Amino acid sequence: MELSSSQKTSLVFVGVFLSAGIVLSTLVFPFWNLIREDVFEEATILANDGGICYVETVDMVPKTIENCTLKSGDVTTIKFGEGLAWATIVGP
Repeated sequence: MELSSSQKTSLVFVGVFLSAGIVLSTLVFPFWNLIREDVFEEATILANDGGICYVETVDMVPKTIENCTLKSGDVTTIKFGEGLAWATIVGP
């Protein structure tokens, strides 16, 4: 069984398409970028606006904390993903 010219062209196109997909998925958007490291940090509550607290962290990305009962000026331990803009309270 011999492939026709159009079948060979289609096979080459599919191979190039799959190869480009593999290269892009590993070089441009690696899987491990989806898994962020958890960071724990002591932070001071800057403001509490109706249950949403705002803190500033070492990575210079302001964080929001939902369902927050702390007052402005309180110090607490927070957990956040590196580079993300939200956090959770894990300690007093």
